[in-house]
Amino acid sequence: MGIGFASWSLFLRLLIVLFVHGIGARELTKTHQEELIDHNHMNGYVPSMDSDSKEHDDVHIILYDSRKQHVMNDQSMQEHVHGHHSSHMDHMDTSSMIFFTVKDLKLGKKLPIYFPKRDPSTSPHLLPREEADPIPFTSKQLPYLLEFFSFSSDSPQAKAMKDTLKECETKPLKGETKFCATSLESMLDFTRGIMGLEYSPFQVLSTSHLTKSTTLYQNYTFLKMPEEIPAPKMVACHTMPYPYTIFYCHSQHSENKVFKVTLGGENGDLVEAIAVCHMDTSQWSPDHVSFRVLGVQPGTSSVCHFFPADNFVWVPKPVSI
Repeated sequence: MGIGFASWSLFLRLLIVLFVHGIGARELTKTHQEELIDHNHMNGYVPSMDSDSKEHDDVHIILYDSRKQHVMNDQSMQEHVHGHHSSHMDHMDTSSMIFFTVKDLKLGKKLPIYFPKRDPSTSPHLLPREEADPIPFTSKQLPYLLEFFSFSSDSPQAKAMKDTLKECETKPLKGETKFCATSLESMLDFTRGIMGLEYSPFQVLSTSHLTKSTTLYQNYTFLKMPEEIPAPKMVACHTMPYPYTIFYCHSQHSENKVFKVTLGGENGDLVEAIAVCHMDTSQWSPDHVSFRVLGVQPGTSSVCHFFPADNFVWVPKPVSI
């Protein structure tokens, strides 16, 4: 089963999985708290395009050196990285290996790609609006929130929450509309507002792993010619590190293209991936992590990136003829 275009059923099934593993914001087990740290490192979020420093730029690619050390100390990962990369790529963090350009979208292309994989049973819960709305979601209330969730102020979880709140409160880039959704209902409201009546109804697309595997990073080959999905308007939603599920959703007025890409991994993994290509990067910060990975400058090249399975792209639903 792939991503498909009748994606509402897929999304509803995913929501059932998310809901079934937890119903309360306060019901955070030790496993969930550790997952908050794990999720910081590799959640597929693409850093803000207007980031003005490498440190800020990388906040959602690598938030914790401790998690980075865990990955880089993994012997099998080290062997794979050194076995399949140039010396330049050896010094790149594997979690940033999600970027490519529109020129790479061709049959037979081979790319090293990182796909984070999370177990929903140990992931932060998605809260309904009636539970999420009463909980403050602002940096001004961070001390209260740390007490509410029983995190010490110097803990990795506290830093994760602080960084997420800061990112959500940062002003959007020129031509961008953004919103941090604390519930499914608020995410749908934001998407509906972006799409308007002209592009309703809309559908959600996500990456689908067609085989079970624990491999996070390997070389993938484009098995089919990538399929462009019509997207006159689109909203991308990325999960953020927080004690309960937060979606960072944003829409840009500049040209973007959405593709479905069928990928085959070296170990036999099969992935139907969703990718978004940003065609105009002229307003992006020169320090954006994608430019370091691709070796290009703002405005000189498109920047594309794959979406992990727990991130979504909302697009207008095709009109039936």
